[in-house]
Amino acid sequence: MIAAEKKREAAEVNRRRYEELRAAGQETTPKALPVATALDGAPIDPDAIISREEVAADWYAIVRLRRGEALRIVDLSGLSSVSMIGWRQEDSSERINCADTVKVQWSTAVSKGRVILTDMGRVLVSLIEDTSGAHDIMVGGSTPATTLAAYGEASRNTQENFIAGAAKIGLSVRDIPPCVTFFAPVSLDDSGRFVWNQQRKRPGDFVDLRAEMNAVLVLSNCAHPLDLARPSVSRPVTLVRHRLRPAGADDPCRTGSPEAMRAFEFTDRLYT
Repeated sequence: MIAAEKKREAAEVNRRRYEELRAAGQETTPKALPVATALDGAPIDPDAIISREEVAADWYAIVRLRRGEALRIVDLSGLSSVSMIGWRQEDSSERINCADTVKVQWSTAVSKGRVILTDMGRVLVSLIEDTSGAHDIMVGGSTPATTLAAYGEASRNTQENFIAGAAKIGLSVRDIPPCVTFFAPVSLDDSGRFVWNQQRKRPGDFVDLRAEMNAVLVLSNCAHPLDLARPSVSRPVTLVRHRLRPAGADDPCRTGSPEAMRAFEFTDRLYT
């Protein structure tokens, strides 16, 4: 009984400490987030475009970004969702880590001004432009089981796309981490259940991801598991790789929170 009581006391102490840290983090971060990008905002200089490609519905793409370059993902139809995983190009044992991305920023919200971290505490990409703010880092992409349950037949899905993409760059299924999905308006209701908010999807929404390290990304253009449309209404999406000017000292992604600043300091050591 004494041992059990001590465990409960320790758990309560840890809980209070967690709540204090969360309150401090949430007090800082939201104040630093910039406003969403306008649908007609942030035009790309044509001379800065490196490549442009269209990814068909239910298909995938592999994109290599150099540090300082950016990738614009455009949902022209307002009907698609794009799931993404990624690795550091020089060392694929370092990969995207959705759990740490949430913990470090004290929020499941993925939007302009946020960063996506690796499992080494470094920054993989920053969201420098974002018209949507409706992205998912909790549920994950579709699988053979979810597509079969949704549509009554086997169909192309994100899990299979990730496996195929990873294989093409010499990786295997064990190298595939949880993903973040853009243009996937997922939230929680009062009972803690996931909710799909279709009204938050708009034609022409886009997000710009700035590479903070040399990165290899696999992007899957498959319907999100919570998307209520039957059958899938996914349409092609556009990927635009482009050059950027160097980030300034007041860059909102780099200065958004003390945790983000530390992650950037750790990342910058790789390139100094």
